[in-house]
Amino acid sequence: MTKKKINNGLDIADKNFEKLSIQVSLNGLSFCVADAVSQRILYSDKKVFSEELNPITVLKELKELVQKQDLANKAFDEVVVIHRNTLFALVPKPLFQVNELSNYLKFNTKVLPTDTLEYDEIKNQDMVNVYVPYTNINNYIYDLFGEFSFFHNGSILVQSLLNSYSKNKEDVCYVNVGKGQMDIMVSSGKNLKLYNSFLYETKEDFAYYLLFVLEQLELDTETVPVKLFGSISEDDELFQLCYTYVQNIAIFAPNATHHLELGEPGDESIDFTILNSL
Repeated sequence: MTKKKINNGLDIADKNFEKLSIQVSLNGLSFCVADAVSQRILYSDKKVFSEELNPITVLKELKELVQKQDLANKAFDEVVVIHRNTLFALVPKPLFQVNELSNYLKFNTKVLPTDTLEYDEIKNQDMVNVYVPYTNINNYIYDLFGEFSFFHNGSILVQSLLNSYSKNKEDVCYVNVGKGQMDIMVSSGKNLKLYNSFLYETKEDFAYYLLFVLEQLELDTETVPVKLFGSISEDDELFQLCYTYVQNIAIFAPNATHHLELGEPGDESIDFTILNSL
């Protein structure tokens, strides 16, 4: 990915080499602070909402989280915001034109006249991710910290998985599981075959979207490796139901590309995209 607003205003003598990454969705919030020198997680927190909220209410929740952790009174050398939603479209870079952003999205989602559209370039994939960020969140973070970077979670997920697991020459299906949202990526080596994100309410919804993707790509449910990670375990109903239809399915623990040291047991539950944005 290439992006946007990085705060390089601090003199080297004033740097503390701490990075803050915040992920925002309508289903929850999470953040992580890491030391860039020691490559250690310093602290993290997350909040899962009982129901899907609107962006205005999410902002209120974020302000409470910032206050709880006293983040506004701390200095960070780099701040990253990750927007997780289904309001995106992947565009081949040769076909991409910056003045056509709304046209790329109009077939996938309803774009409002007031929406701000952004895009991430996905390195080594000749691809651009066009999406709708939460503008009110970006404005709030800018007011707190000044210039910062922001990405769509799909851009980080696709690039990180392809960079780390491109040696797998066979078709592999990865599923990043969150509350109410699942991100599905299918790749073969360094070739991305599909990336999409679905909102689900029941375990049957979850299984349907997974099986639908496998069917559309003509992948054999008895042989294709399906690797689930994120907020899921083998004891979950989601996993148990999918296991009845997909033979080669397993829980997956992907590596962070920067190999951050996960010091506390709770650190292992930090979202994959957050770790790979640090």
